[in-house]
Amino acid sequence: MDTTSAIRHSAGSGPDRDRDGRGGRWGRIARSPLGWMLTGAVGVGLVSALTATGPGPVPVLGAVATVAVYWLVMRRVAQRPTPEIARSRAGREALLGGGIGLGFILVSALLITAFGGYSFSWAGDGFVSVVWSAVAVQIGAAVTEELLFRGLALQALERLWGSGAAIVITSLFFGVAHLGSPGANAWSGVAIALEAGVLLGAAFLWRRNIWFVVGLHFAWNTTQELLGIPVSGHTPEGLFTVDVHGSALLNGGDFGLEASIVPVLIGVALAVSMLVLAHRNGGIKSRRRAGH
Repeated sequence: MDTTSAIRHSAGSGPDRDRDGRGGRWGRIARSPLGWMLTGAVGVGLVSALTATGPGPVPVLGAVATVAVYWLVMRRVAQRPTPEIARSRAGREALLGGGIGLGFILVSALLITAFGGYSFSWAGDGFVSVVWSAVAVQIGAAVTEELLFRGLALQALERLWGSGAAIVITSLFFGVAHLGSPGANAWSGVAIALEAGVLLGAAFLWRRNIWFVVGLHFAWNTTQELLGIPVSGHTPEGLFTVDVHGSALLNGGDFGLEASIVPVLIGVALAVSMLVLAHRNGGIKSRRRAGH
């Protein structure tokens, strides 16, 4: 072997370098499902922390930035395509998801009202400013949370253990993540895990599209906020003010509608329907299939 060949061999075959020269041990760790999940979570979470509570359009700009971070992590670190954020179907999927989210909250609120749990009155505040504030904040929240929980966590865990385990784990984490919210308790954590974690996870497995789930999540939160109903314990400045009556199991108490038994039952029914559709479409993956 001549000197040039020896040098070339030495440079390309050490313990810290892959045969294809892509970073060795650390590169393999970063490209593993847990590796790119954590890398993406740090990037998306950092951008969200800097922009989520900003004034005016800052949360919307932050949402755009988190999508860019997600794309970079998936393409450069995970080295996988990103059909789930493709622009070709984004508008249609977001509108479809938004329609389901809007219907879900309106039906839940109407049923709670019919059973005596809510009464509404017009707040009288500026219509445009209230709507714009709600839209900007909830776009940021919906995009960030869906990239973290469905885009990164669910897909990474699915590759490791299949769709069933992924949806259970991400739903539990979603419930736990909301335990720090005002008015939260053990029941509200269970409720969020079932009606939101399972439903949003099922929605992603059905459509395999982040924009569909973002639309559902956005319409869900924005409708609650405009109705004046607390969103995960946070009392909003809405178009209406809401007075609660009777049992917290019906009206959700201080945590808001999401801790009511009504949306839990509706959410579980929707999730089961979506999981059936996902199974028919081949969207439910076993551990063996997900790993390839």
